[in-house]
Amino acid sequence: MASSSSSLAFSLSLLLALILCFSPTQSYKTIGKGYRLVSIEESPDGGFIGYLQVKQKNKIYGSDITTLRLFVKHETDSRLRVHITDAKQQRWEVPYNLLPREQPPQVGKVIGKSRKSPITVQEISGSELIFSYTTDPFTFAVKRRSNHETLFNTTSSLVFKDQYLEISTSLPKEASLYGLGENSQANGIKLVPNEPYTLYTEDVSAINLNTDLYGSHPMYMDLRNVGGKAYAHAVLLLNSNGMDVFYRGDSLTYKVIGGVFDFYFIAGPSPLNVVDQYTQLIGRPAPMPYWSLGFHQCRWGYHNLSVVEDVVDNYKKAKIPLDVIWNDDDHMDGHKDFTLNPVAYPRAKLLAFLDKIHKIGMKYIVINDPGIGVNASYGTFQRAMAADVFIKYEGKPFLAQVWPGPVYFPDFLNPKTVSWWGDEIKRFHDLVPIDGLWIDMNEVSNFCSGLCTIPEGKQCPSGEGPGWVCCLDCKNITKTRWDDPPYKINATGVVAPVGFKTIATSATHYNGVREYDAHSIYGFSETIATHKGLLNVQGKRPFILSRSTFVGSGQYAAHWTGDNQGTWQSLQVSISTMLNFGIFGVPMVGSDICGFYPQPTEELCNRWIEVGAFYPFSRDHANYYSPRQELYQWDTVADSARNALGMRYKILPFLYTLNYEAHMTGAPIARPLFFSFPEYTECYGNSRQFLLGSSLMISPVLEQGKTEVEALFPPGSWYHMFDMTQAVVSKNGKRVTLPAPLNFVNVHLYQNTILPMQQGGLISKDARTTPFSLVIAFPAGASEGYATGKLYLDEDELPEMKLGNGQSTYVDFYASVGNGTMKMWSQVKEGKFALSKGWVIEKVSVLGLRGAGQVSEIQINGSPMTKKIEVSSKEHTYVIGLEDEEENKSVMVEVRGLEMLVGKDFNMSWKMGIN
Repeated sequence: MASSSSSLAFSLSLLLALILCFSPTQSYKTIGKGYRLVSIEESPDGGFIGYLQVKQKNKIYGSDITTLRLFVKHETDSRLRVHITDAKQQRWEVPYNLLPREQPPQVGKVIGKSRKSPITVQEISGSELIFSYTTDPFTFAVKRRSNHETLFNTTSSLVFKDQYLEISTSLPKEASLYGLGENSQANGIKLVPNEPYTLYTEDVSAINLNTDLYGSHPMYMDLRNVGGKAYAHAVLLLNSNGMDVFYRGDSLTYKVIGGVFDFYFIAGPSPLNVVDQYTQLIGRPAPMPYWSLGFHQCRWGYHNLSVVEDVVDNYKKAKIPLDVIWNDDDHMDGHKDFTLNPVAYPRAKLLAFLDKIHKIGMKYIVINDPGIGVNASYGTFQRAMAADVFIKYEGKPFLAQVWPGPVYFPDFLNPKTVSWWGDEIKRFHDLVPIDGLWIDMNEVSNFCSGLCTIPEGKQCPSGEGPGWVCCLDCKNITKTRWDDPPYKINATGVVAPVGFKTIATSATHYNGVREYDAHSIYGFSETIATHKGLLNVQGKRPFILSRSTFVGSGQYAAHWTGDNQGTWQSLQVSISTMLNFGIFGVPMVGSDICGFYPQPTEELCNRWIEVGAFYPFSRDHANYYSPRQELYQWDTVADSARNALGMRYKILPFLYTLNYEAHMTGAPIARPLFFSFPEYTECYGNSRQFLLGSSLMISPVLEQGKTEVEALFPPGSWYHMFDMTQAVVSKNGKRVTLPAPLNFVNVHLYQNTILPMQQGGLISKDARTTPFSLVIAFPAGASEGYATGKLYLDEDELPEMKLGNGQSTYVDFYASVGNGTMKMWSQVKEGKFALSKGWVIEKVSVLGLRGAGQVSEIQINGSPMTKKIEVSSKEHTYVIGLEDEEENKSVMVEVRGLEMLVGKDFNMSWKMGIN
């Protein structure tokens, strides 16, 4: 759901003035002469503590903090922490109870006797990274031990004031940077010099390009090709205050309006290593239930239950897969959380509907906003007031306006709020057995700005006109430095006040914490409370979809990219945003398929479902004011949906295994091509294709009127998933023009891969019961080859996703070809669960085999095959690659009618005829 802050309106004169205030010349001016290091020594915990003294005070953006405390520690072999704060008093940091991590030594007390004159350059070495520094002025650098490459180098002066922190690093121009979100990057996933990168959570529609949006992720990945070898590392500045980050190609500057410098340097050296090490710090991505990988349908404007029932029926009639039906706030009584509209969604009828869909395996999710309607007859409000859980302004709950009208906002930093919220979730779940929660508007969004009161003598909202127009009586708050900080970040892309259309930044949370500091973790704290509440109520694996995210949100929730448009540009941008969130540790991500508003064209919706069917989180969602756009509304879109979602439902076992990998190692589900091909520099800026896992490449049409797509193929053999006889062989990597008629999407499987699949279905519960098949891809025509794959299966609603509980199975698959013999085998861990489900492998397809395709002497588990099976072979057609190399012609061999148990080790072999 969107609000009016999606389309900010300022007068032209004010806008011009603000733009001038944010001119590059002013922004890049160095302030002061920095600090000098006066002492440094080793601390008892294995780190190093130093003290910095300001060299020359100035008043620009406030007074300098005179003495700083430096703490440096190699926390792991691959992670270095550099923490700089006020030496004398505690400053705001991201709460350690929200994001658990090592705590640096307490400030205010000096440990041991300091050496007074460290004159020369010093180094603090770890296994992978080296920290070095100069003393006067104090600068530091981080280098990679293996190749001595400088990763971070603070060549300019350090600035540290109460409300303004600045630090810069030099960068080689050939470095490729990714991250620093959330924003909609029109130029693709790779950061572009001199574009604005502001981090401050805002309810700003995702249609706004290069603007701070719903989440704050102050981390970037840096990928460099050094002498033909790729090296990746990451830098996290763990700080929740608003910040501008200026990337100029050869340097990067942080300008932050509070908190501390808390840097984490992640060594890599591969992109997968980076996300593994990063999520080891911030929390592994949440396990998702199997059904959440199915297709979801939502709309703001399902006015009553009969409309929802009709949608479900129409998907079934159209034979388009659907697992989850959603309600935006249409089910609520007056837009109030945890309520049910007794007329539009009568409880008895809703329960009967839910019983019906639950029996066939479908699920139901509803929206929830943080604003609690100020209404004395509203039970949730009554209990909240009794528990005293709201954010305060000058001792009273801060008044705002969202969809219900006047609201107060719960303070999720308060333990009492977490308990109250969990109780409200339980009460609502007792009323309606929901299967997950969608938490929206949690940046936090407010339709008004400033200090507001409820107007006397008139209804607010009136019920006439858009519900997002502010109807409270409000006045601006500028009397404190928290509402009007000395440095203005580029909030909402127009240097808006930090309290614009949100909570006043001088409002207070639990224990006196200011909204100024905690603003960007509001959605994160709500997510944690919601996760705890759902887990306690259901005892199942929670599913939460959150609009606002922060560092660590992926440990609890999925994310969708917010209010996009039904335009070709929004379709293109959706890929970059999805890939960025995989790097951020939030792999369960997707965009509103076909666009939130306005209505897409029929052609665009065709192309969007061909992309969206392969988002990790796949949901069609539309605006209240847009015409209906469910996938069955157009015949051509229905065809595209059956095709693309049909493939998604066949590869659900693969997607679920990727979900397990994400949970165990942080590996993104959807990945940029450079994750698998880091040495291939052509793919460093590619944002028009993506991989699922390491080996399944999606190459969609992203432009109007196109019936072909130019796709980049990294070196190797690639096989088309919709016709596995078609292959692209790219020796050194090349761009290939592929046919892409309207209902057709190009999906290719890479060599050396074993892909587990099932037969699909209209609901994931049914698809999950079908026989398995394995697709084994070798390099085309190679005389020798090797391939691997994996499969994770479990009781998917268990809270934990792991082996060792008796209700999960993990299988490694292997295959080799050589000397005219094809072999495949499996190694099963904890096969009891898979055996209990009776899962079997019914078909094996082997791609790229050299020879005539004649199969003989088939053996299973060392014995000749006695059961009647079907064997077929087809020659591969090369789109490009080996068509003129007769001796390298290859074939696809399929063996059907097998009954190999998934939960039991097997080995299978046959002899190949050679031309």
